Amino acid sequence: MTQEDSILDIVNKEIERLHFDASPQSLFEPISYILSLGGKRIRPVLTLLSCELLGGKYKDAIPMALAIEVFHNFTLLHDDLMDKSAIRRGKATVHKKWNDNTAVLSGDAMLIESYHLISKNKKKHLKELLHLFSKTATEICCGQQLDMEFESREDVTEEEYIEMIRLKTAVLLGCSLKSGAIIANASEKDANLLSDFGINLGLAFQLKDDLLDVYGDSKKFGKNIGGDIASNKKTFLLINALKAESTREELQSWIRKETFVRKEKIKAVTAIYNQLGLKELSESRIEEYYEKAISCLEQVNVSEKKKKELYEIASGLSYRKS
Repeated sequence: MTQEDSILDIVNKEIERLHFDASPQSLFEPISYILSLGGKRIRPVLTLLSCELLGGKYKDAIPMALAIEVFHNFTLLHDDLMDKSAIRRGKATVHKKWNDNTAVLSGDAMLIESYHLISKNKKKHLKELLHLFSKTATEICCGQQLDMEFESREDVTEEEYIEMIRLKTAVLLGCSLKSGAIIANASEKDANLLSDFGINLGLAFQLKDDLLDVYGDSKKFGKNIGGDIASNKKTFLLINALKAESTREELQSWIRKETFVRKEKIKAVTAIYNQLGLKELSESRIEEYYEKAISCLEQVNVSEKKKKELYEIASGLSYRKS
């Protein structure tokens, strides 16, 4: 068993110990449901690994790791509702299994629980952790707002998109790693390098997510393929496709259709992406951010041997098939 597997096992057991059995159960049952669906648990794993990497004890970072995972799942409840997604990790989303209002309120309760978990950290770290977490949470809201605003625009630039996914996705990976470093009493330089490692890894991760939504296997991916195309979601692929004059008119006609056969639209837009070589362009960008992440990790002042798990995680997330 690798260190990552061992840490993941610890995280899963700690999540199982979280009990949401207060009244009314209609508020708390969806929380237990979404947490039971599993997932990669990459954020809490990174928190514990970074703490150990920099000389701390992983047990000291468990409350923060759990706070980050509960918060992450809170964002999923709200994201799925706003995106009208029906499937999450191969199961019905909360707003589909219950209703929209439940997804909102249960998500709110999870956000509150995140702060309750943070309060369990040692007093000497509490102020810095609360500041980092609150800043990150606000940034994620900014990213989600930008994502929604992009829905009504056809002139979103690649730079704007990268900033949006930095806020919406990447900063939480950075927060996860930096939190572990803070708890380990690491130097500010190493804490910031791990944060930058996480942010660049998060950018590669989200670009890969965009790619898998078009070119992945739905059984492995855990949600229906082509959802971004069907909903005209501004992704790296669509934004770059809209730049091409040769296919713009056809692409815009699909974007503006209010009624369409889902499979036909996905097939047609994917063909445009193939024609423009956007899969290869996306893979190139993923490689760029992966290399930036690795560069940051290389500069962290611990032996290369100790960084092995983080190198493997970075590769796994950037080049995953699901």
